Amino acid sequence: GTSRQIPQTIIIGVRKGGTRALLEMLDIHPNIVVAATEVHFFDWDENYVKGIDWYRNLMPFSYGNQITIEKTPGYFTSPQAPGRIHDMNSSIKLLLILRDPTERVISDYTQVYYNRVESHKPVQLFEDIVIKNGVLNTKYKAIQRSLYDVHMEKWLKHFSLDQIHIVDGNTLIKDPLPELQKVEKFLNLPSRIMSSNFYFNQTKGFYCIRSDGRERCLHESKGRPHPLVNSTVLEQLYSYFREHNAKFYRMVNHSFDWH
Repeated sequence: GTSRQIPQTIIIGVRKGGTRALLEMLDIHPNIVVAATEVHFFDWDENYVKGIDWYRNLMPFSYGNQITIEKTPGYFTSPQAPGRIHDMNSSIKLLLILRDPTERVISDYTQVYYNRVESHKPVQLFEDIVIKNGVLNTKYKAIQRSLYDVHMEKWLKHFSLDQIHIVDGNTLIKDPLPELQKVEKFLNLPSRIMSSNFYFNQTKGFYCIRSDGRERCLHESKGRPHPLVNSTVLEQLYSYFREHNAKFYRMVNHSFDWH
């Protein structure tokens, strides 16, 4: 009695915002099934041309009472994704997980840094990438990805605000349950995720998952230590994002505890 369904909900981003943690935590819910990998259907032209049946075939099998969710963090910053998702299903529910934009930039750098180290490629210091000729390098992709107001504007051209639920990534890591209960409510699902589904792993420094008699933590690539960043550079980033954050808060009628 199962079949592959086009997702009724998509986690659209943001990269390094906690999308993997959110997906794995939602996977606890008996009425949710999740796609195992990032599909990049709506943001990569070479996948989009393969068509909707190709996309559906990448989804897990589900029962009629289950919601299928996929996550691709690249969707949020993609110019094409909002229109393409709207064309597929104009009433879809979207999940967007965000964290402090400066932290997100540093996390973005950290991921690339470790990937380059593991591939034996040369690496640059964070400050040398972020500052060019004494001023902030606002063309740096990681900074561009953290301009939440710029990207949100594109989504609000296609979807109403009540179709997009914003998860606070900073809170999810510190105290998962309240954020997940808000998602259950947004998706009109019965409350099934409980505090007993989580335990704090002292070694890793974040919450791990306990469900179906199994315990699992996020991949070791998650929660890597960030580099210590020069305080002047940090202040420049905070200052740059301040106005963008204020604009974003007004757009979504909600404030976050960001610098």
